[in-house]
Amino acid sequence: MSANTLDGSAHPLHGKVAVITGGSRGIGLGIATAYRAAGAHVVIAARKAAGLAEAREELLRVKGDGDLHTVVANAGEPEQAEACVEETMARFGRVDILVNNAATNPYHGDLLDLDLPRAEKTVRVNQYGMIAWTRSAWRAWMAEHGGAVVNIASVGGLIVDPHIGYYNATKAAMLHMTRQLAYELGPRVRVNAIAPGLIKTELARAVWEVREPILTAKLPLRRLGTVEDVANAALFLASDASSWMTGQTLVLDGGATALPIGVDE
Repeated sequence: MSANTLDGSAHPLHGKVAVITGGSRGIGLGIATAYRAAGAHVVIAARKAAGLAEAREELLRVKGDGDLHTVVANAGEPEQAEACVEETMARFGRVDILVNNAATNPYHGDLLDLDLPRAEKTVRVNQYGMIAWTRSAWRAWMAEHGGAVVNIASVGGLIVDPHIGYYNATKAAMLHMTRQLAYELGPRVRVNAIAPGLIKTELARAVWEVREPILTAKLPLRRLGTVEDVANAALFLASDASSWMTGQTLVLDGGATALPIGVDE
């Protein structure tokens, strides 16, 4: 991945410190890879120590000038968010970039059959987690020194789905909170979101692997998204290349939401 197309510099995040939740695999790991290559000090947080250890080994193979640190933290636990940010401050002395990537989806089915425990878990991680981590970064560094927050939402927050309606509702809330926080935290902090469509990650393999030809046949770009697609967008939003952009959502869906309704060709 080349970073020098963004602002003329091969290292657009040189010296910056980035905290990435859910950073041990998939999109989060892809963003960590891009940020490390762009010169940032990278802190990845995730629930499982084993996954973090594997991610660390993979990231160490990426050429980068910055340091690398891992923290075991559950995105849905506010005290763990605060502890992770405190640990980052102790190690690096700053938090310039926060990527709210961690998410959960414990329920598939109709909204009226949703039980309260799984509803609460989804909201706790996908919605309140975003607030808790942003608040910690704001209070520790960004309120005085500025920064950028990148929220990884979903194109599901813009559409209706027969199976994951509640998950999508939390992602729709994430898009609104992105606008709200952009208003509340400006001008020091920029807050933007990415709404990916179906991305070819290991976590989503069961969804795309067998049906990929069917899924891509009607897409204007005729392919599914990759982790690198999302990482490039996250790099743009964290860098000075997007310095006059806040409260916005970048939709990365291969053109899925640009398709006409009722056309079957």
